[in-house]
Amino acid sequence: MGAKILLIEDNPHYLEINREALTMHGYQVIEADTIHKGRALFVSEAPNLIILDIMLPDGDGRLLCEELRTGTRRVPILFVSSLKEDGDVLTGFEAGGDAYLSKPYSLEILIKNVKALLKLSDYVPDTVIKGALTLKINYNEAFVNGENLGLSKNTEFSLLNLLVKNENKVLSAEYLYQETWGQSMADSSQALRTAIKRLRNKLKGSGYTISNEYGTGYMFEKGESE
Repeated sequence: MGAKILLIEDNPHYLEINREALTMHGYQVIEADTIHKGRALFVSEAPNLIILDIMLPDGDGRLLCEELRTGTRRVPILFVSSLKEDGDVLTGFEAGGDAYLSKPYSLEILIKNVKALLKLSDYVPDTVIKGALTLKINYNEAFVNGENLGLSKNTEFSLLNLLVKNENKVLSAEYLYQETWGQSMADSSQALRTAIKRLRNKLKGSGYTISNEYGTGYMFEKGESE
């Protein structure tokens, strides 16, 4: 599953459209319409990010942000509010907010903010799903259509995870070797070529493959392995 996002919002319209947009992009959404409920969910659910309205029925969202910032667990906080004066935005940042969107805002901008904040917070998902391929990060396991691929933890899984994290980007053979085996590839690339071939075969039926960009490196992308 994707990151868990705590949405603290009392406006039914924004609650609905935000929930739908976040869910569509693979995020888990938990909801609260008051500061009191939001505070309780922060403790019980340990979200990875908070989207926080300012004007809530039982108080000012900025006060909740200040309260959460006194704790030991720091998560990104994105303010969303109809308050759009410069002074309102500044007080949002002064309270500890990481970003601020004035209503109305586009859902595309909302998602881009969420992705950027999660990246800056070094959020690592427990599960990554690409087509029929599922990576269980915490267990170093990969599945295609529910079948465990039986990857070796220190080489095959590490290599595949690195490629998946850089989907549609060409990674040099030297970089892949260094990151996977922890040493320079020097003049021997046979181990890498063998591992890539094995992974490509195991990815059959997943909807993804590892392409060989001749003279450059390898890339994880949509497609079927031959």
